[in-house]
Amino acid sequence: MESIWTKTCSIPKREPLRKDIKTEVAVIGAGMAGILIAYQLQKVGKQVVLLEADRIASGQTKNTTAKITSQHDLIYTNLIQTQGEEKARQYAMANEAAIAEYRRMIKEENIHCDFQETSAYVYSQDIEKLMQETNTAASLGIQASFLSHMAFPGGVSPALRFDGQAQFHPLKFIKTLAEKLEIYEKTPVRTVDEHVLHTPKATVTAEHIVFATHYPFINFPGLYFARMHQERSYVLALENASLAEGMFIGDGENAYSFRIYDKYLLFGGEGHRTGENRQGGKYDALRKKAKELFPQSLEAAHWSAQDCIPADGIPYIGQYASGKPYWYVATGFQKWGMTTSMVSAMIIRDIVCGKENPYAAVFAPQRFSAEAAGGIACESRQAVKTFAKRLFKLPEATAKELPVGHGGIVELDGDKIGVYKEENGTLHLVDIRCPHLGCQLEWNPDEKSWDCPCHGSRFDFHGRCITNPAQEDITLGEKDS
Repeated sequence: MESIWTKTCSIPKREPLRKDIKTEVAVIGAGMAGILIAYQLQKVGKQVVLLEADRIASGQTKNTTAKITSQHDLIYTNLIQTQGEEKARQYAMANEAAIAEYRRMIKEENIHCDFQETSAYVYSQDIEKLMQETNTAASLGIQASFLSHMAFPGGVSPALRFDGQAQFHPLKFIKTLAEKLEIYEKTPVRTVDEHVLHTPKATVTAEHIVFATHYPFINFPGLYFARMHQERSYVLALENASLAEGMFIGDGENAYSFRIYDKYLLFGGEGHRTGENRQGGKYDALRKKAKELFPQSLEAAHWSAQDCIPADGIPYIGQYASGKPYWYVATGFQKWGMTTSMVSAMIIRDIVCGKENPYAAVFAPQRFSAEAAGGIACESRQAVKTFAKRLFKLPEATAKELPVGHGGIVELDGDKIGVYKEENGTLHLVDIRCPHLGCQLEWNPDEKSWDCPCHGSRFDFHGRCITNPAQEDITLGEKDS
């Protein structure tokens, strides 16, 4: 699976770090958040080094739908109810400022990234809910309006519109910025000891350390594993599919998103919690819906994305933990990573420089609320359920009974393990315990991967780690069936 972005842009390789170095700021992760944080800090005179475990933008950034927007579903009415008007306004204005900062940077740096200003829409049959959100968003300073009849694929619906939003090609944008930064690829950070980052071949000593790794891989302090889960969603790039100008997303479960890039319509949906797709069929369901809405369309690409969902619906941006004033974090972006990456860059830049940021309070990682407590309790129940399944539930089949081309948890030689059976009969054996915190992994037939339903780590069928917070492989080897 390869996204439209990786099909249409390649970024030059960088060398791994091979010697010990010192710097003012070390940023872990060279996705959109890490690149923007490093750029903003370098622009104010900081010495910055970026460390990337794989390739630049090789993680979640390459799988985005690349919307730059303050419209994050129907969020603002709920924010006022749970956080108060002041913090709801901080959230709104932070994201509006992020759009403006993209616009400024692209012009100043002369970045050719297909940047296009457009409107963003949420469609729904709940007119009262849309009107309330329209009024709330407008009261917070957003250009919001209610439309009683908006044509979109599949019919006509009421909608909420935000003007002054944008979309772009994320890898073309990053490619230009990366040229200005000191970046080491294939340099995973294994551990961090106060001011020292340990990589396979060298160390980095830094005054400030920024964790921009999508999901933080250090559990203590911070406890981010107890305050977030991860979700997957799926995207088709369709040719011969028309759509009005704008970015569209439906409200509620089983809703779909649409937006145009070049000659393609990006059609997304069928989301679920990571590790909860045992039956598969997500791409097939999306393709079936695409044919219903766009009968003449042709699939040019398909890919999936993974998003960190914070307990109270607000990203964690700022100081990593109270006892680590020189560590910073940017995570929990939900489905709005492009905009929130820029919010993170502006907030962390100001904190590192000792400058007050007008939007920082609402995103502060040390916040606590009733909504957060409820979310933490839910994540704890999920972890307990998954531990119990690993310890007490017996496998439903043996390796011999597993069909070719399929994976599953089986009994083999008296042990409970994960197996994927290739067409030639070769068995790929894996440990079903996630090395992050020990939850039982589940097979994802759509992507032939082992996924963690607790915290979202993922592994390919060979057992190689492909998504954090886990950092270790789960490979047990191969065997003939």
